[in-house]
Amino acid sequence: MDMLDKPIKLPFFNRSMSVKSVLIHGLYWILITGFFIYEKKYLIYKASMPYFVACVSVRVLLLVLIGYLNLQYFLPQYLLKKKYLAYFTAVTFSVFGYLIIQSLFDFYLYGYVVGPIRNSRLMESLSYNFFSTLWYLGLMLTLKLSLDWYEQQLVIQKITLEKLNTEVDFLRAQINPHFLFNLLNNLYALTLKKSDQAPHVVLKLSEMMEYMLYDSADEKGALEKEVAYLNNYMDLERLRFSHAAAIKLNVNTPIDGYQIAPLLLIPLVENAFKHGLSQQSENAWLTVNIELSGSTLLFTVENSKSPLPHHKIKGGIGLCNLRKRLELLYPNNHQLLLEDKGDNFSAKLIIEL
Repeated sequence: MDMLDKPIKLPFFNRSMSVKSVLIHGLYWILITGFFIYEKKYLIYKASMPYFVACVSVRVLLLVLIGYLNLQYFLPQYLLKKKYLAYFTAVTFSVFGYLIIQSLFDFYLYGYVVGPIRNSRLMESLSYNFFSTLWYLGLMLTLKLSLDWYEQQLVIQKITLEKLNTEVDFLRAQINPHFLFNLLNNLYALTLKKSDQAPHVVLKLSEMMEYMLYDSADEKGALEKEVAYLNNYMDLERLRFSHAAAIKLNVNTPIDGYQIAPLLLIPLVENAFKHGLSQQSENAWLTVNIELSGSTLLFTVENSKSPLPHHKIKGGIGLCNLRKRLELLYPNNHQLLLEDKGDNFSAKLIIEL
C-alpha cells in the first residue's frame, strides 16, 4: 500500500481518511489561517499580540468546527440520504450559531479594544461574516466532494482493472483451445514421422506457457519477451498452415530496454489468424511489423482475408479486452486503428511506452 493511501483514524468521528486527504485538508487550513494572519496583522500594532492571536484563533477554530460538522455529520446523515430539508436546516442553524459568536467577538474587538478604525455596527458585521462563511464552507464542500469523487474514480478504476485482469487470466488459462488442439495434432504427426522439428515445437510451446503463466502476471514486462512470445506463437501457427500461407514477423528497430503490459499485442495477431488466414485455402498471408520511434511503439498487423462475404468483424472478448486495457493502462497515450480493405485487413496499434 502506498504511504499516501494509508488510512488514518479521525478523532471524534467514526471514520478514516487517507494520509493524502489529511495533507490536502491540512494545506487548506494552513492557507486559510495564513490569509487571516495576513488580513489581521494590523491588530499587533493596534491591540497587541494577544488580541491578534485571539482574533485569528477564534475565527479559524469556528470555521474548522462548522466545516467538519457539516462534512462529517450533516453531509452523510442528511444530504447523502436525500433529507434535504433537514440538511438545509442543520447548516442554517450552524451558520447562524457561528455568526452570532463571531460577530459578537468582532463587535467587542473592533468596537471597544481596537477603537473605531473599523465599522463596528453589529448588522454589518453579521452581513460580512455571513457571506464570508458561506464562501469558506462552499470551498471546503467543493474540496470534500472533489476528493470523494477522485477516490471513487480510483476505486472504480481498480475494480475495472481487476475485472479485466480476471478476463486476461481466463484467456491465458484457455491458451486458445483451437490453437492448442491443432498444435498437438501437428506435434503428434511430427512424432510419428520422428521429425527433428518435434523437440523445437515442444520447446516453443514450453516457452509460451512459461511467459503466459509467470511473466504475464506482472503489470509490465520486457517488450522483447512479448515479441518473443509472438514469434513463438507465429512459428507454431506456421506448422498448421505449412506452405499455404506466408507468415512474417519484422522487428525493424532495437526493442531492448522497453516495457509493455503483457499479452497486449497477441489479440491482434490471433484475430488475424482467426478471421483472416483460417478462412482461406490458398494465397493467405500475414505480416506483422514492430518498430520504435523514441518511446513510441508502432505495431502493425496486416493479413489477407477471403473475398467471400463474411459477417463484419466486431471483435470478440480478446479485442474488447484489449480496448479496455488500453484505456486503463495507456489513457490518452494510444491509438488503435482497424481498417477493412476488402481483400485484406489492417490493424495498427500506437502506444507511448
